[in-house]
Amino acid sequence: MIPYGKQDITQEDIDSVVDVLKSEFITQGPAIPRFEKAISEYCGAEYAVAVNSATSALHVACLALGLGPGDWLWTSPNTFVASANCGLYCGAKVDFVDIDERTYNMSVDALVLKLKTAEQEGKLPKIVVPVHFAGQSCDMKAIKQLADKYGFKIIEDASHAIGGKYLDQPVGNCNYSDITVFSFHPVKIITTAEGGVAVTNDEVLAAIMQRLRTHGITRDAEYMESELEGPWYYQQIELGFNYRMTDMQAALGNSQMQRLDQYVASRHLIQDRYDSLLEDLPVITPWQNPDSYSALHLYPVQIEKNCGIARKQVFDELRNSGIGVNVHYIPVHTQPYYQKAGFRLDDFPVALAYYQQAISLPMFSKLKEEEQLEVVNALRKSLS
Repeated sequence: MIPYGKQDITQEDIDSVVDVLKSEFITQGPAIPRFEKAISEYCGAEYAVAVNSATSALHVACLALGLGPGDWLWTSPNTFVASANCGLYCGAKVDFVDIDERTYNMSVDALVLKLKTAEQEGKLPKIVVPVHFAGQSCDMKAIKQLADKYGFKIIEDASHAIGGKYLDQPVGNCNYSDITVFSFHPVKIITTAEGGVAVTNDEVLAAIMQRLRTHGITRDAEYMESELEGPWYYQQIELGFNYRMTDMQAALGNSQMQRLDQYVASRHLIQDRYDSLLEDLPVITPWQNPDSYSALHLYPVQIEKNCGIARKQVFDELRNSGIGVNVHYIPVHTQPYYQKAGFRLDDFPVALAYYQQAISLPMFSKLKEEEQLEVVNALRKSLS
């Protein structure tokens, strides 16, 4: 089976993890700050806070920005459920903004209309979470202008997008957001097995997220409510969580970071081959905005409606041919949990229409040319 995504683990990666296992620290040691520094320097951000998943990063980011009961968080319906669930974890209410039919990212036009209505109803969001779907940045400059006008905070869900660029600058520099979140799940651009990070240029937000990942505990006398009693002393000053990353994970991440640009460049070569090989087939290939250099986590195509073959049939035939295709994503608002909250299937028609025709073809840095030809030939056969 050719999977839709796959990690690339080298001997250098293995050696870096083994070195940690042989050291004095397998968790909460020096590998974590090294990894955080590598991420922040790569992105051009001031601070990075490593945690055990991107979901945890989204959660502590929301809390650091003060999201709570009575507030609204808006995000894209075309994403994994974590982008919305993080708002619910804070006791806030969640809503969605439909997507652009070309980028599959949050539509700025739809966001403008929704903000105008929300302002009239007194329901403006406290936080908006644009999702850089498949690795392509949202139109962050326009979204930031709306944030300045309407007073909401921005968390970029860049789980797909480390190594990507927007307006020739690295995704994650936080020039247009308060916090950016990355994922290091095995199918992402680089991996720490499981893990995530939140980057920001705000020292206060970074300090809050650092405490929240470790039970709300601080050893910094500046934040304590009484005098430091000794070098052993700490205080829990807020309710936090055990969201820490281990040194083993961070060591793997440090090693993988050395090949990040190489991985993204390989994905672009694979994309170019797909674009060429699929030209004569009844599929819509992903459009790339010239303002964005995508990290290309995914290569989603849409089966054209007028080709006479259902998406499910194509999906099943590809899977039966040993091609591990997938679908990204089932719109969050169609999930039973959100349906019970009052959302209707047709609330976000562009996201729903995209989902009904979408298939993610295999995309990972070590996908061989002959494997890619096998994928395309199987797709061609299923569409014939």
